[in-house]
Amino acid sequence: MSRSMPYLAESFDAPQLDPRWVPSRPGGATVHVADSALWLTLPATRRGAYSNAQIDDYAGLSAAHYPWRPPLRMSVSARASHPACPPATSDDDVPGGQRYLRGTAGFGFWNYPLTRAGGFPRLPDAVWFFHASPPSDMALVPGLPGRGWKAQVVHSHRAASLLAGVPTLAAVARARLTGDIAPAARWVHRLTGAREALLDADLTAWHTYTLEWRSDHARFTVDGQEVLIAPDPPPGPLGFVAWIDNQYAVATPRGSFGFGTLASDREWLALDSLTVEPL
Repeated sequence: MSRSMPYLAESFDAPQLDPRWVPSRPGGATVHVADSALWLTLPATRRGAYSNAQIDDYAGLSAAHYPWRPPLRMSVSARASHPACPPATSDDDVPGGQRYLRGTAGFGFWNYPLTRAGGFPRLPDAVWFFHASPPSDMALVPGLPGRGWKAQVVHSHRAASLLAGVPTLAAVARARLTGDIAPAARWVHRLTGAREALLDADLTAWHTYTLEWRSDHARFTVDGQEVLIAPDPPPGPLGFVAWIDNQYAVATPRGSFGFGTLASDREWLALDSLTVEPL
């Protein structure tokens, strides 16, 4: 654990955001505290215009000085303006009749790889709760959809990932030619070290999301009910982030890749409490 931040407890009762947090709010987004909660809010957005409401504790730090390492426990009480998208849907909802949260959202720990928001060109590591809507399709685990509301671990900085790089590219090329994606899906899984579980918690209602990040596994619960145990999580250090944006990303075993932004109605993610404590 970082000596400068060995324990974190936020109830968001103060009228101002704690100075430990660096807010991001491009595209008319807002980050504010009200009614004992943190509100990350996007305005109605149009396709092609990037909007992101976010807090983090790693801005301006080198990766070696990110604050968090295992063993720790994070607990977040949160809800959102719209339900999570059903993972099997391919419906790209339009503003004015929006049924699901659009773009991506979540909270937890990651290494800030290169994204529309910035970062650095490196493979991703993450231990977090993550939501993505259509047309996002990041199929990292065979048999699971590449979108939806998930508990997720990604551990790409491993020797096994380096060894899997060339075979993954070969398998993806074969999938593009033959349509057989099963070998490519297995190699993508080896490359990313991903573990995931789909969540059925109603995203519009308050729930308590907890993760225990240890050196040999990460355990995720929702309202005390276990949803995922993931072996071999990243060792850190990672930074904390909570966000909602209008991005999408596509990276499939079939070799489809893409990024972009979506039109949406006004939407928000609210955090009622946040604790991070050593184990």
